[in-house]
Amino acid sequence: MSLKTLSSQMLPAIESELQKQVARLSQPRTAVYYEMLTYHMGWTGEGAGPEATGKRIRPLMVLLCAAASGGDWQAALPAAAAVELVHNFSLVHDDIQDNSDKRRGRPTLWTKWGMPQAINAGDGLFVLSNLAVTDLAENYPADLALRTARVLHETCLDLTRGQHMDIAYEDRLDLDEEDYWPMITGKTAALLAGCCQMGAILGGAAPVAEKAYHDFGLALGLAFQMQDDILGIWGDEALTGKSAASDLLEGKKSLPVLYGLGKNGPFAARWKSGPITPAEVQVVAQTLAEEGASDYAQEKSKEWTEKALTSLAAANPQGQAGAAMRELADKLLGRQA
Repeated sequence: MSLKTLSSQMLPAIESELQKQVARLSQPRTAVYYEMLTYHMGWTGEGAGPEATGKRIRPLMVLLCAAASGGDWQAALPAAAAVELVHNFSLVHDDIQDNSDKRRGRPTLWTKWGMPQAINAGDGLFVLSNLAVTDLAENYPADLALRTARVLHETCLDLTRGQHMDIAYEDRLDLDEEDYWPMITGKTAALLAGCCQMGAILGGAAPVAEKAYHDFGLALGLAFQMQDDILGIWGDEALTGKSAASDLLEGKKSLPVLYGLGKNGPFAARWKSGPITPAEVQVVAQTLAEEGASDYAQEKSKEWTEKALTSLAAANPQGQAGAAMRELADKLLGRQA
C-alpha cells in the first residue's frame, strides 16, 4: 500500500509542477505553441486524460529516491518535472523520426501541426526541462543543484547517442548482440538511471548509495527493455495493446532478432531476404522461438532483474518511500504489458 499511498500524493504534485513549467509558453503570441505542448502532455484535446498523459514513472522514481534517501520529495519536484519533460521531448522527436502517426492512442504532434512545428515543440520541451532543473536552486545549495543538473544533461547526451545508434542500425545486417547493449542503454536505461541518481543526490544519499541507486535504475531500464523486446514479438495483444509481433513487421533490431541473426539459421535467412509480411509473421516468430531466442531473452531479462534488485538492496531505501520503491520495482520487473 506504500506505493499507492505515495503515488496518490506525488502524481498530482508532479502534474501541477509540469503544468507550471509548461505555462512559461502561455502567452498571447505563442498560444498555439502552448496548445501543442499541453496536447502532447495529455492535458488538452480529444482523448485528454490519464491514458494520454502516460504513467509518469520517471518523475515518480526521482521523488521516491529522494524521499527514500531521507530528503523532502516536494523540494525535488522541479527535478521530477525536468526528467518528464526530457522524456516527452524525446517522444516528440521519436514520433517524427519513426514516422509514427499515433502516440497513446491519439494523433501525434507532427500529424496535427506538421513536422517543422513539432520539431520546434520538442525543442521547447527540452529547453523547459533545462529551466525546470534550475528551479532547484530555490530549495537546495547551488552546488547540489548544479550537480543534479549535470546528471540530467549527461543523461540527455546518452539519449541522443542511443537514438543515433537506433536509427543507424535500421538498414544494417551486420549487427550482433554487442551492438545492442550500448543502444538500449542510451535509449531506455540511461534516463531511469539518471532519475534514480538525481533523486539520491537531492535526498542527501552518501556516494556509495548514490551509485547503487544509479545502478538500480540502469539495470531496471535494461531488464524493462528486454521484456519489451519479448512482448513485441510474442506478447499477448490483449495485454500489450499493440498488434502481436509488431516488432518483426517494423524490422526492429531487438535482442531476440539479433540472437536469431547470430544463429544464422532459417530465421536469419528469411530476415535477410526482405521485410516480414503480416501473413507470415506468426510463422517467423515461431521459427525465432524454436531457435532459442525467446528463452535467451528471458534469461537475460532475469539476469538484469536480479542485478536491479541487488542494487536496490545495496541502496537500502528507507521508510514508506523505500517500501514503495521495492513495490514499484517488482511491478515493473514482473510486467506482462
